[in-house]
Order: sequence, then C-alpha cells, then structure tokens
Amino acid sequence: MKTLSPLSIDPAFALAFRTLQPPPAKPASLLVLLHGVGGNENNLAALGAEAGSDTLVVLPRGPITLGPQAFGWFRVAFTGDGPQIVASEAEASRRTLIDFIGQLQHAHGIDAAHTVVAGFSQGGILSASVALTAPERVAAFAVLAGRILPELEPQLADAPRLATLRGYIAHGKHDDKLPVSWAQRASVWLDRLGVDHLTKLYPSGHELGPAMRADFLAWLARGDQRWNRPGARQ
Repeated sequence: MKTLSPLSIDPAFALAFRTLQPPPAKPASLLVLLHGVGGNENNLAALGAEAGSDTLVVLPRGPITLGPQAFGWFRVAFTGDGPQIVASEAEASRRTLIDFIGQLQHAHGIDAAHTVVAGFSQGGILSASVALTAPERVAAFAVLAGRILPELEPQLADAPRLATLRGYIAHGKHDDKLPVSWAQRASVWLDRLGVDHLTKLYPSGHELGPAMRADFLAWLARGDQRWNRPGARQ
C-alpha cells in the first residue's frame, strides 16, 4: 500500500514536496502532480498511487500560503468577466516548477522524455504553462479541470520544440468554476500549435471524478508503453 513521505524541505529543491512511498528502487519515469488553489500536496496522492510501479510520483506544495494547509500557485479572483489572476505569481510559479522538475530529474537520473507533469484545476494550469514554454523539460502534460492561461502566449515555445509534446485535457461539462469553454479553447489552441493531445469531457462539475481519473491513468499508461518501445525518444 502506498503512503506519503514526510514533507521534504530541502534547499537543493525549489519547492517543498512529498513522494509516494515506497518509491521504485530504480524509477523509469517521473510523474509530478500539482494540486489546485486552496489545496495541498496531499490532494492527488490517491491518483498518483495508481501510477505504474516503476514511476516516481512527486507531489509539490504550492509556494503561496492561503490558509492552514491551503496553498496555491497564484492568487485568482473569480469575477463576472472570468478569472482574474495575479500574473506575476503565475509566472514565478511557472519558472520555479521548471527548475524543480529539472532538480528532480537530476537527483533521480530520469530524463525529460520520461517525465509527465499533470494537475487539477490551478495545478493543471501550471502543468500546461510548464510544458508549453519548456517542452524540453517534459514529455507530456495533463490539464484536469483547468485551462491554459491566455497570458502565456508570448512565452510559448515554437512549433519545432512543441512537436514531441503530448497533452491531455479533461473537463466537466457542468464545471461552475472554470466553464467547459476553457477546455474547448485549450483544445483548439493545441491544435493550432500542433501539439498532439486528447480532449475528454464528462457529465460532471469542477471535480476529479472516477471516470476522469480512470481515463487519465489509461492515457498515462499508454505513454509508458510508448516510451518502452524500441526507437522511442530518449
């Protein structure tokens, strides 16, 4: 049975984090799971526990404290004109996560071609932000009930750099926090960028329900199989 490690606060890493225990003796891949705003690194532990046995699962804590055991990647206000973000905080978290993932890869001998970043809600937003601006750092990303920030456009990688990336967009049709139109926009945007991706919608609200979880894990497993094929990107 998987359990969570104590919180690691190590100056060698840009963020505090937990890992799922026991970790693989020699991890073949890295999965970084990002919680949503007002959550914490424990939230996606059950999802990570379903990843492959040779996957190192890391759950970082957002750098912004919002309350007792409540953290975020940036502050946001939900208004009649849509979400209004603190763009400087989103940018700082994007840069910090890119550094953090690189530090994990170096520490555990895992390359970018075997690394996935994924998250729920705001965590999904940051997953896309990392992958679409630094595709050399990860092989794939998943946005679970999140969106792609319009503010990200000036920093997007060019088409040749994005060509090896794959994405996953999952969203509830009845989401009252981030309307499903955000997922539809994200899918159109990824088409325009030439990013290979899958989009799935569910009869649910702003939640990570059983069907969404199962489909994400199936998508993740297909990536594992692809990496293990002869001739896969190394």
